[in-house]
Amino acid sequence: MTPQELRAFCLSFNAAVEEFPFGPEASVFKVRGKMFALSMLDARPLTVNLKCDPEDAVRLRADHSGLIAPGWHMNKRHWNTVTVDGSLPDRLVRELIEDSYDLVVAGLPRAERLRLDRP
Repeated sequence: MTPQELRAFCLSFNAAVEEFPFGPEASVFKVRGKMFALSMLDARPLTVNLKCDPEDAVRLRADHSGLIAPGWHMNKRHWNTVTVDGSLPDRLVRELIEDSYDLVVAGLPRAERLRLDRP
């Protein structure tokens, strides 16, 4: 997955936006003001921080040691840093991004979740 593909996939979700609160090099992808992905798209190797269920986070780190690690500069219980250098299947990376988005949406107030279903 290229940086452009990562950006496009993150922005493909309903109400997803890209912001730069940490400077122009850090792309923060949010839904309704809540972050679901963070990436330095110009960095090599390309990595992305993603929200994750705590139990899944531990399992993923064990299953993909060296490619999925506790979230860099994030709450390590709820965030993983995923290396996107071709070592992990793109399908898995997309699933992890989608899971992150879904977790954030699930934590939104009901009224905000309902607004996501409307154009």
